[in-house]
Amino acid sequence: MALKDTIAVGMATPQAFLRNPIDMSQVRTVAQRAEALGFRDLWTTENTLGPNNSLEPSVLLSYVAGLTTTIRLGVSVVVFPFHSPINVARRYGTLDQVSSGRVTLGLGIGRGDAAQYAAFGLPFERRVTRFTEGVELLKALWTEPVVNFKGEIFQIEGATMEPKPIQKPHIPLWMGGVHPNVLKRTAAIADGWMGAGGNTTSQYPGLVATLRQELEAVGRDPATFPTSKRIYVSVSEVPGEALAELTHFCQTTYGNGDNAADQGICGTPEEVREQLESLVATTGPDHLLLHPVTRFVEHVDAVAEIVGLK
Repeated sequence: MALKDTIAVGMATPQAFLRNPIDMSQVRTVAQRAEALGFRDLWTTENTLGPNNSLEPSVLLSYVAGLTTTIRLGVSVVVFPFHSPINVARRYGTLDQVSSGRVTLGLGIGRGDAAQYAAFGLPFERRVTRFTEGVELLKALWTEPVVNFKGEIFQIEGATMEPKPIQKPHIPLWMGGVHPNVLKRTAAIADGWMGAGGNTTSQYPGLVATLRQELEAVGRDPATFPTSKRIYVSVSEVPGEALAELTHFCQTTYGNGDNAADQGICGTPEEVREQLESLVATTGPDHLLLHPVTRFVEHVDAVAEIVGLK
């Protein structure tokens, strides 16, 4: 049985470019080809500060929405405490409208880095309160005709936001993160969870097990709660090329190229298929986000063949 028959498969959207000019033709080709092949969704992430030429996710997904008609569009994750929940509600509510209800919004709390918060003019303290109140306010703006919200961080009275998202009751909110408190929070207030690409494949089964325990503790059915994993992938028939590409990516992105073999999946098409099948059999996720580390246009078809979409 092909992987596509047991699990939903998404594709990362080209977003971070090593050099200028930004290649929007590559984005267009990957988006339209992924939809034609039957991938479930296209995903972006958020990297506001940094040298990697990374495009802002909501703008990029608006462009992709205009190129496609059926494939879902996701971001994993927006570092939510860096944003006003009012602006996030407007931005992604609008994206849900222009895409005809195809958005999944991932939210994360970000790294425990006070300097990053200072760069945004925000206090590092009470960031968890900022996050949880923000989620509550976000949902209220998407679902209530008039919003009166009195929190410790956010206060709003008699506010309206129209149009609401097309999806009801609201845009699906997925969360990312691996800390036990994050998994507990995810079980309580989210609609799905995605394991980050920065977490190793060997860590993933334990994280899923913990999340499922937390879901059961709050009376939610783990079988109906989507779980996913961003998998960095490189496929090549040339001996050593796939591992070299994955190693280079992990070193430049995370500074841990020595751990590349556990950071992602690489090898010949058959080797990649076997590794993906093993991961799915071990953890039983509902969804995989496959993120090529290079050669995006080539990888769309290569990955589609591996998972059985072509």
